[in-house]
This record gives sequence, C-alpha cells and structure tokens, in this order.
Amino acid sequence: MALIEIAALSFGYEGSCEMVFENLSLRLDSSWRLGLVGRNGRGKSTLARLLSGHLTPQQGRVSAPGLRMAAFPPTLAETDAVTLDALRDLAPAAQDWQIFREAGLLALNEGALYRPLSTLSGGERVKALLIPLFLQEGCYPLLDEPTANLDLESRQSVAKYLAAKRGFLLVSHDRDFLDGCVDHILALNKSGPEICAGDFSTWYGEKQARDRAEQAQNERLLQEIGRLGQAARRTADWSDKVEATKQGTKNSGIKPDKGYIGHKSAKMMQRAKSIEARRSAAIEEKSALLHDVERADPLKLTPLIYRSATLLTLEEVSIRYPGNEPTPPISFVLQSGARMALRGRNGSGKSSLLRLIGGEDVPHEGCVRLGSGLILSYVPQRTDCLSGKPLDYARNLGIDETRFLTILRKLDFERTLFGRDMEGYSQGQKKKVLLAQSLSRDAHAYLWDEPLGYIDLFSRIQLQELILRFAPTLLFVEHDGAFLRAVATEEVWL
Repeated sequence: MALIEIAALSFGYEGSCEMVFENLSLRLDSSWRLGLVGRNGRGKSTLARLLSGHLTPQQGRVSAPGLRMAAFPPTLAETDAVTLDALRDLAPAAQDWQIFREAGLLALNEGALYRPLSTLSGGERVKALLIPLFLQEGCYPLLDEPTANLDLESRQSVAKYLAAKRGFLLVSHDRDFLDGCVDHILALNKSGPEICAGDFSTWYGEKQARDRAEQAQNERLLQEIGRLGQAARRTADWSDKVEATKQGTKNSGIKPDKGYIGHKSAKMMQRAKSIEARRSAAIEEKSALLHDVERADPLKLTPLIYRSATLLTLEEVSIRYPGNEPTPPISFVLQSGARMALRGRNGSGKSSLLRLIGGEDVPHEGCVRLGSGLILSYVPQRTDCLSGKPLDYARNLGIDETRFLTILRKLDFERTLFGRDMEGYSQGQKKKVLLAQSLSRDAHAYLWDEPLGYIDLFSRIQLQELILRFAPTLLFVEHDGAFLRAVATEEVWL
C-alpha cells in the first residue's frame, strides 16, 4: 500500500476565466479500487491527467512515492505492430504466459494477440491495452472511460477483471460497471470532493438520503422564515400604532400615560428585533443547505402521434461492409410506443442499421419500409460533426433556439460554453448538444445511437426519467445496463 497525496492543488486551463480546482487536497490509498464520479465539466479527466503528469498544476503538488502513474489508454510508438509485440513493449518484464492469461481473464480472443493492433475492434483494443497496466510492478492505472467502446457483455467481463485487481482509479458514468468493480467512490461535488467506502450504489444511496434530508430541512426553514417575517411585520405595525397613541387626544377627560405607552412600544420593538434575529438565523441556516444537491430539472418532450400503429418494418436486412461478409439478416417491426433496444456485439451493425433507417446511404441487402410522412429524430454515435458555436448550429438545423438552449441548461450546461467553439468541448458536452437537438424536434420516433456515451450519471437519470414520463417511440443502441433495464420494452439481437 502506498499513499497518493494531493496538496493545495490549483489548476485552470489557459484562456479560461474559471479554475477547475482551487486548493484541492486529498489523500488516497493506492490499494483502493477507486471510482471517480461527477458531473460533466467537474474535472474528472483533468484530475486523472494531473495525477499522470500530463498536466502541471499552477499551484500545489501531487506526490505518490514508489508509484508510477499509468494513464489509459497508453501512448503507443507503433500502432501497426502485432498486438503481442506491442504489449511486450508496454510491459517488458511480463512473460508471454502472463499476457495470455490476462487475455483469457478479459475474454479476449487469443487470435487477436497475433493481429496488428490497428486492426482490432474498439472493444478488442481496450481489452488488450488493459493487460500491460496490471503486469507492471509499482504501476497505478488511471482508467478514463475505458468502457466507451465496449458492448454490454464486454463491460461485464472487464468489470469482473478489474474487480479481481488491486489499486486503480476509474473514471466512469456507468452505474452497473462501477458497482461491479470499485470499492471506494471519489465524488467531485459542487462544494468539493467526497470520499465514500463502498460501490456506486452505496454512495448514491447515501447521497440521495442526504439530499432528501436537506430538502426537507430547506422546506421547513422556508416556512419558518415566512412565518417569522409575517410576525415581525405585525409586531412592528403594533409598535407603530401604540407609539402613535402617545400623541393622542384625551379619552373621557383622561390624558394618555406617555411613559407607559412608550415602555410598551419599546417592548414591542424589542420583540420585533428578536423575531428578525431568529429569521436571519434561519436564512443563514438555509443558505448552508443544498450545497451538494445536483439540480436536475425535468426535461420535456413532445412526441408526435403517428396515424398508424406500425412505423417501421425491416425485412431480412443485412449490412454490407467492404471486404467483409454481410451481417446476418434481421427483421423486425417498430410499433408506436415501443422502446426497442438493438443489442449485439461490437461490429454487429447496430450503428449502421440506425444510420440506414435515418436515411443515410449505407450498403445493405433486404427491405426497409418507413411509414409515409414519418418524422424521425436522430442522435448519432459520433460527435465529430460538431463545430462552431451551439447557437449557430441550432440555427443551421432550423430548430427552436430557445428550446435548444433551455434543454442544454437543464442538462447542466454552463452558460459560458454557449460562446465557445464546440470543437473544444469535452465528449460529454458534445453528446449533450446532440441530445438537445434531438429533444428540440417533435418527432414520431427517436433514433438514438449510444446517447449516454460520456454523459454524466445525473444526466443519464434525467434522460431515463424523461423517457419513462413521456413514453416516446424509441429505437436505440445503448450499453448502460441500468438504463436498458429501466427503459427498453423489447430487444432485438443482431
């Protein structure tokens, strides 16, 4: 066991007026299987890069005596090398039998080790490059979104693999994946970092209970503040009225006792001041609440009702990839109100099928029949189509700008991002832009290709609740197991 210490660390990116971290101090045990969670833009990837040495703090320090920080994925000198040779270079002290053993534990086909690394699928490449991180003495892996290119089954095998290892930091938004492999959570909350022993569900359950308690106390204090405000105003009014009688006329020939009236007025004023002091204390107490409650305003959607129960029919459709055999034929019918999940291994043609249905020119065999006048709203898997400022993007698409920006704000999109070029956005921020443009369209059906990729867990829950509330017709690809269980009404395997 070694100690990783972050002391008084401050860091901000050049050209940004906001600091990502200010005076951050943490002590981490290198034996922890540590899950790093938080909203998009909260600094998770930045912290991993500071730990690895790829970024240098403006102030403070990071120390980890006896440890070598290893970022994932590693930097490769030659990507055309045979995979086994590349892994030997990354872990020179490892024996071949150890590499093959780890490959077996990761459910990586042995044949992949004899192919050039550049020819591996995204999922195969992730599994292969994990191997050398755990075959080096004194190596502390920093895993930033390793599941991005993994299907659900591969995520499960990688989670099982990591659960048997000792000591790493994992950045992830996948709830099931975190539960499957971590034993501590480091949450980057609004007010600062929080460390919790246990898996993601343990931390999230405690956070929800804490949020509910703070919300209840907040409501109680709001009522108390209102009641005390009314009491203070009534007491002040009474004091003014009593004070006014000092200058009153004779009543039945008797002069008013100004001393008594003044004394009574002063007591009422004192009472008013006491009430106001209690009110100020309640306001101060309230201001200390909700400091870590993540705002997740409900999203809205206006799905259109199609005139027929059947929206889309596929008959014996196969995707033809250049140089490869066509994918196995698939047939299904998408009915109004269905939330159909396309399932299958990486490379099975899920994304290509969605692009084909969305109207792109994808080589295929078989028949795709869309209902006449059917309006679709599409979220692509890739984000490299985004450039320029988001408002210009919305105008070019012809979508409602106000609606688009409102959705982004509800997805915890900082206002400062609206004035920046989207090419500089994080992957999670880009995905939110694509989701916002889709949600800004009234459509009969929504085609979403891995909509949760790089999206923070709070936004994932928002989207999950949106779908369950408005029940749109949805055809989607997603590898987040918790989301699939909650949302999908049927599954089609490719």
